[in-house]
Order: sequence, then C-alpha cells, then structure tokens
Amino acid sequence: MSTGFEATVTIDRPIDAVFMYLADGRNDPDFSPRVLRIDKSPDGVTAAGTVFHSTVKDAGVKSERDFEITELTAPTRIRWREASRNSITVREGGYDLEPDPGGGTRVRLFNVLEGHGIGRLLLPLAGGASRKDAPDFGRRIKVAAERAI
Repeated sequence: MSTGFEATVTIDRPIDAVFMYLADGRNDPDFSPRVLRIDKSPDGVTAAGTVFHSTVKDAGVKSERDFEITELTAPTRIRWREASRNSITVREGGYDLEPDPGGGTRVRLFNVLEGHGIGRLLLPLAGGASRKDAPDFGRRIKVAAERAI
C-alpha cells in the first residue's frame, strides 16, 4: 500500500546550481523543518550509493532515517529511496529539473510513501498531510535555494 505527493516550483537560479544544491541532502534542513540533523556518507561528491543519515521529527515523534541516492543524472534528475525501516517510508522520491525559458529552473519534487505494520493504518493520514503541505514545501525549497545559491 502506498500513496504519494508532488510539487512543482520555478527557482530563479541556473539549473546547474540548483542541481548541485538539491543533490547535497545536507541542505534539506534549509527547507524541511522536520529534519533536525543530517549527515552524509561517504564524504565527497554526492553519487549513486551516497546515503544521507537524518534525525527527523514527525507528529512529535523523532526517528532515524537513511536515504540512499539511487540515481544522479546531472543536471536533470535525482532519485532516492529510504533504506531505513520505519512505519512510513519513502519507497521512491526524486527531483526532476528542467531549464525555464526565463533563465531559472523548473523543479518537480515527488515522494511515494509506503506503510509498514501500523504505518499501513497511518498512511492515508500521512499522505493527506503531505499532499496538503506539498505547495508550501515547494515554496520553501524555492526560497531556500534562491537564498543559498
């Protein structure tokens, strides 16, 4: 059983710079208030196989999350999957980037959520909350990227 959400936003920065910013998951706390801490393994340039270890807080509950980069095609595509086992995980997520005619970058973000155990019962609520927040999440990414780049 799964559900998902997506958001699309135009960031007023060049595609190469936006790709580099988004490929470094250590920037996630800039736009995702649920991320309390995040580290990268191994150090160096993000590549397929890179894992971002994070501590997040959802609905008042802290959990540890490991996201593995499964595909990186500069400067247009980033894919990940959650390698940790929690009640609700990300089966697949990603960014699709394309140049905007005005010189910026159009970014589509998506996540496919999957429930495990009790998470199967919670999945409709989590999916609904994620879909409701998706437009604001996209705007937070835009603001953070434009500030950082």
